[in-house]
Amino acid sequence: MKVEWVHFPLHPDTPAEGRSLADLFAGRNLDLKAMHAQMKARMDAEGLPYGQRTRTYNSRLAQELGKWAETQSGGEAIHDALFRAYFADGRDISQPSVLLDIARQVGLSVDAAREVLDKRTFKDAVDADWQLSRQSGITGVPTFVAGRRGVVGAQPYDTLVQLVQQAAPEEHAER
Repeated sequence: MKVEWVHFPLHPDTPAEGRSLADLFAGRNLDLKAMHAQMKARMDAEGLPYGQRTRTYNSRLAQELGKWAETQSGGEAIHDALFRAYFADGRDISQPSVLLDIARQVGLSVDAAREVLDKRTFKDAVDADWQLSRQSGITGVPTFVAGRRGVVGAQPYDTLVQLVQQAAPEEHAER
């Protein structure tokens, strides 16, 4: 089974300086501390890093860098590094300097990454992903799709295994 990352415009209107989570979720009657505790417990159960972030940042440039990285040998590692930087370390992934540091950490050419960000050479590819996401009815991240089924949001590992197992017979039936 092939894994393909399709980028989604989650809060594309987030300003350059980011936005506090309290502001982002204002008026929704949500308990941010309880939400964090639930997500932290889920991540801990899967052995994944998860920090106490208080801000959200515009991820557009990170998506463009990720799309480019996938074309490079070993570039898939950037997705885990971006996750860690944003969700565990609370880094501002809208900043080119942060993105270049992450590219360096995963062994990608910093000069090539800088060119991708400066020239926005993967802008059209991310635009196409955003369009596909809208056409597919995606409303949140992460969304996992296998075959004709999908689940939205951070899911326990067993749920994702079931999703893939249910898709396997569909894939063989289509051949």
